[in-house]
Amino acid sequence: MGTPTLSVHFYKNAAAVEPVADWLRGMERDARKAIGEDLKTVEFGWPLGMPLVRKLDAGLWEVRSHIPDGIARIFFTTVDSKMVLLHALIKKSEKTPRDALALAKIRRDEVRNANR
Repeated sequence: MGTPTLSVHFYKNAAAVEPVADWLRGMERDARKAIGEDLKTVEFGWPLGMPLVRKLDAGLWEVRSHIPDGIARIFFTTVDSKMVLLHALIKKSEKTPRDALALAKIRRDEVRNANR
């Protein structure tokens, strides 16, 4: 398969909590497997576009994984050759929830500012 273009990392908050890792641990095995395969595709194939990856904002993308409960979205940013997973949810409607997008932007800025 070659060398990955990006390496996957989890966003960690000030309390050392990794929200996306915790979210994944709560998922069913089949959903975790599907999400993991999609993340691996991004890791080895970056840059990618639709239907798997959609750009949301400057330096902010989402991985779109089809799972039994719907479509999982994992928001991420890139720093150097790292793919930092910022926030995740199972999308229930067409539009991305504003609060989820706002939280992902805050975490993106935090990660990018810490790596300057």
